[in-house]
Amino acid sequence: MRAMRLNELGDPWDLLRLEELEPPQPTGDTSRIRVEACDLNFADILQCQGLYQERHDPPFTPGLSAAGVIDAVGPDSPFAIGQRVIGTTAGGWGGYAEQALLASTIEPVPDDIDGLTASAINVTHGTAWFALHQRGHLQRGESVLVLAAAGGVGSAAVQMAKAHDCTVIAAAGGPEKVDLCRRLGADVVIDYRADDLYDSVMEATSGRGVDVVYDPVGGESFDVARRLLAWEGRLLVVGFASGDIPSAPANHVLVKNYSVVGVHMGGYRTQAPEALAQCYAELYEMLRQGLIEPVITEQVNFDTLGDALHRLANRGTSGRVVFAPQ
Repeated sequence: MRAMRLNELGDPWDLLRLEELEPPQPTGDTSRIRVEACDLNFADILQCQGLYQERHDPPFTPGLSAAGVIDAVGPDSPFAIGQRVIGTTAGGWGGYAEQALLASTIEPVPDDIDGLTASAINVTHGTAWFALHQRGHLQRGESVLVLAAAGGVGSAAVQMAKAHDCTVIAAAGGPEKVDLCRRLGADVVIDYRADDLYDSVMEATSGRGVDVVYDPVGGESFDVARRLLAWEGRLLVVGFASGDIPSAPANHVLVKNYSVVGVHMGGYRTQAPEALAQCYAELYEMLRQGLIEPVITEQVNFDTLGDALHRLANRGTSGRVVFAPQ
């Protein structure tokens, strides 16, 4: 099989190499799939750099999640050959390959959902579901500020909040990304490169602030976002794309009576897998009803993967970028 391999830790766009390998053999409760699609995630870059919480020693194939058809199973796998599934990859045999290993935390993919779509919503809309509903307890009619709203997880959050009849304020950088946010249905769009984020949000909310902030960025954006929360608001900590991990002063949390809420979607795979099943059942139904639709802006292959990861690392992508080996 063909697979992208990282033989030393570092930037994947410099170090990934296409190699011909023997397919991995599933053991225990793992399953092997023929890869249909693998979504590009910022976490893939961190893992290649040795900075992700789940480390692999080189050599390994990146790609934290993948969709495909099972073609081999371990003796303890609860799944069967021929099933279409999506899940977290295992053992360093990730999704940037023709075949990958999946851990036991697998979700079936319905026949009416294609692999690219399933892969595109897997992390992004899954994260938004857990953030807004499981952790943020979003209520209809509330206001939601989405940072990095033109990115993968941001664009998903805009769609999910609008589907829940909320007022969405989308913040993005540059005219193209601002235009995408408008097409996603955001009620207010702010270009933080041209306008002051704090002033723009306060003007849009008549000085009240917002009920929920969806923050996949961290860094300086976190400090601005916490000041934009209304009384009893919720600041959803989704990630740190800026590379800087911020801190919230406890006195400010107390005085404004808001909550800082962590969102670790991956933790549910071991802590509460039943919540994952509920999440994807609802997402697939929302797809069927046309309430959400992943914004797949690029489909890349072995030749173009490195460049796409480089642009993803430098905020040069919008929507969802998906790898497919064919």
